[in-house]
Amino acid sequence: MRRLPLLILGLVASPLSAASFQDTGAIDRAVAAFTGHGVGNEGGARTPVDGRLKLAACPMVSMAWRTENHDAVVVTCTGPEWRLFVPVKLAAAAPRGAAPLVITPGVQAAAVRPVYVIKRGDPVTISAGSSGFSITREGVAAGDAVVGGRFMVKVDDQKNPVQAVAVAAGSATLPGWTE
Repeated sequence: MRRLPLLILGLVASPLSAASFQDTGAIDRAVAAFTGHGVGNEGGARTPVDGRLKLAACPMVSMAWRTENHDAVVVTCTGPEWRLFVPVKLAAAAPRGAAPLVITPGVQAAAVRPVYVIKRGDPVTISAGSSGFSITREGVAAGDAVVGGRFMVKVDDQKNPVQAVAVAAGSATLPGWTE
């Protein structure tokens, strides 16, 4: 008999506790209005915000682009302080270093050969940095690469090779770093 009041209290309290969380559907609609594109569409959110997310209810959210590339929307609440990054579906871009192949009708197409600037076994200098710091490592290429192409580099003191992006003959950088 003592458990019945606790059960009733649990049933009454559950709608109250559910109301204290932010509606993720409202976040989806706000992001769609901010980007001008629906969820899953190019320029809109990649996927809906996970409904299992339990964010404190916010009376008013603010939105901004994460970077100038418009790759994510930052949804922020200042009342109960929280921040959410919603990734945006970008248009597929050709990889750097890739040139479009133009085929003229009636003309025999010559075999197109890639121009490898780094070949397996070549000594490679990997450098990465920005204003204020720079780091450089030397290693041996474990594969061939064109400019902008990724390849593996064996660095002496490491067991596993490191992934790098070819910049020029004998020169590479780490993925995500630009010079």
